Amino acid sequence: MSHNIRDLKQEFLEYIEIEKGRSLKTVENYDHYLLRFLDFAKIKNAEDISENIVRSYRLWLNRQSGGNNRFTGATLKKKTQNYHLIALRAFLKYIAKRGVKTLSPEYIELAKVGERALDLISKEELRRLMEAPRGEDIKALRDKAIMELLFSTGLRVSELCSLSRDIDLSADELSIRGKGEKIRVVFLSPEAKKSIKKYLDKRTDTDDTLFVKIDGKERAEKEELGLTRRSIERIVKHYAIKAGISKKVTPHVIRHCFATDLLSNGADLRSVQMLLGHAHIGTTQVYTHITDSQLKKIHQQFHNKKG
Repeated sequence: MSHNIRDLKQEFLEYIEIEKGRSLKTVENYDHYLLRFLDFAKIKNAEDISENIVRSYRLWLNRQSGGNNRFTGATLKKKTQNYHLIALRAFLKYIAKRGVKTLSPEYIELAKVGERALDLISKEELRRLMEAPRGEDIKALRDKAIMELLFSTGLRVSELCSLSRDIDLSADELSIRGKGEKIRVVFLSPEAKKSIKKYLDKRTDTDDTLFVKIDGKERAEKEELGLTRRSIERIVKHYAIKAGISKKVTPHVIRHCFATDLLSNGADLRSVQMLLGHAHIGTTQVYTHITDSQLKKIHQQFHNKKG
């Protein structure tokens, strides 16, 4: 019995959205990657997926250019190639679960990638960034609250956008629904609580969203009053420029600062993993080399000392 592969792809996308609880953006990305494979393979049935097809597809991916790379002749990054392969492997696992005979998902091995480099700012730059929103008007108070909350919790920008104004400021913690609908607890610093309270006390609207658009220019983007991911990114960029920081600063850079601040002050990796909401500790380990400066000081202090 043949199984139409495009029908299976649609069933798989519905499965990861409903049963697995993946975000719509993740479903959209998987759809894009799988369509790319199907357009390359030109097969109709799941039974037709073979080692030769996958091998040829990997070679094809490795020779593709993407984004701005097309102007430089650079090929698709290994990390981006792996996104395609991860989607294909997950699809094959789903097909096997359905009892359809096809290529084993174990055949799909990811390309080796170099150690991930982090975009970081110094402690002094972070201090200037946190102090950049000044004033008692509601916009400045909102932006100050955004900055303090990002650094206090290490939230992803999507998690920040989903917050309700029904936040208990008498508590020091906050429950967050993160990736994969997983719940975790994050903690509010005194600075974050103070900033949020000042901002909420100034609010006169009745919208339920914690962070909302203030003026007509911001609201012109969409009907909704709540700030979007792009809006938050623009706000952070604005204050980075105002603080005289030449590096690219995003909400995710503040998340990096949150993690490295904890580790450099003695927090263990497992705790940082839980606070960040990483499913695997390997994702968190990218931050460990940031604390190498402490090891350097120990080396300088104790290595090859003359008696």
